[in-house]
Amino acid sequence: MSGSDVSRDGVEGARPGRDALTGAHAGRRRGRGRGERAVVPDAEFSSYYGEPVLNRPTWKALDIAGYLFCGGLAGASSLLAAGADATARPVLARTAKLGAAGAISVSLAALVHDLGRPARFLNMLRVVKPTSPMSLGSWLLAGYAPLTVAAAAADVTGRYRVVGAAATAGAAALGPVVATYTAVLISDTAVPSWHEGHRELPFVFAGSAATAAAGLALAGAPAGQTGPARRAAVLGAALELGAFRLMKRRMGLAAEPYETGRPHGLLRTAEVLTAGGAALTACAGRRRSRVLGAVAGTALLAGSAALRFGVFHAGVASAEDPKYTVVPQRERLAARSRCGGAEGGRP
Repeated sequence: MSGSDVSRDGVEGARPGRDALTGAHAGRRRGRGRGERAVVPDAEFSSYYGEPVLNRPTWKALDIAGYLFCGGLAGASSLLAAGADATARPVLARTAKLGAAGAISVSLAALVHDLGRPARFLNMLRVVKPTSPMSLGSWLLAGYAPLTVAAAAADVTGRYRVVGAAATAGAAALGPVVATYTAVLISDTAVPSWHEGHRELPFVFAGSAATAAAGLALAGAPAGQTGPARRAAVLGAALELGAFRLMKRRMGLAAEPYETGRPHGLLRTAEVLTAGGAALTACAGRRRSRVLGAVAGTALLAGSAALRFGVFHAGVASAEDPKYTVVPQRERLAARSRCGGAEGGRP
């Protein structure tokens, strides 16, 4: 037996490269007790020249997280505005229409600022690609934004009411898609903590959009007209918090960035503000308090914004660490191998 067949601690045939484990079990030899010394070092995930496996998203946090938040606020506000018009709540309707027009304008400005030149957004309108969320989203925004502006202008000026009513209805029809398509957009990327949550993230964004729109309405409309907004706040908070927890349970390792560092702080803040805002909303409804409603609305708006920023930063963190890409790939390959072996062994 040659010296190359014996490891440093005298164990015959040890192969550190093949016996290395990952995760919580890294550094422990297979089949050995807990008390034995580790034979190999903890697994380190790296790539050529120390670069990440994925390119880090180059999007600016303020621009893109703000774009996600304002798009959700606008879409849900359009839906709330149509409901307020239908139930004869004029101040609530005007608040929601102005909120939708303002939010989508800021959202587009943030997107164009991140792109660098307005021409880059216009270039995305040159073709329609049904398989591209970015292409469809660009056309969606191009059709939705003018409707919100027309609806708000008609309400404020009191002129062209028929045109304003048609614009309000059109914006309300597109509103749910505007509020949630950004979840599809980011989960269609290879960023692990976004992609692995693709089933639940649209529901998280839908709930967050509802709480944001309700928060704006509660802060800007009298208590006697905010009944629909209060119901939207409570239902939206329940959807957002429930879907987000379900998403993290199903994501496995890719949920870890949501539980650590800066994203964890933002998301914990979002959870407290959203739950607290929903509770205050219920109290404001019973007491018919404008001040309490404004406080609840501010908390809901801040909670929705914190959620979007937390999701954004968690995605960036998952792209920077190779383990969130490598480990799930290994697990999927192992699962396929087991399934293939089981089917191959059938008579």
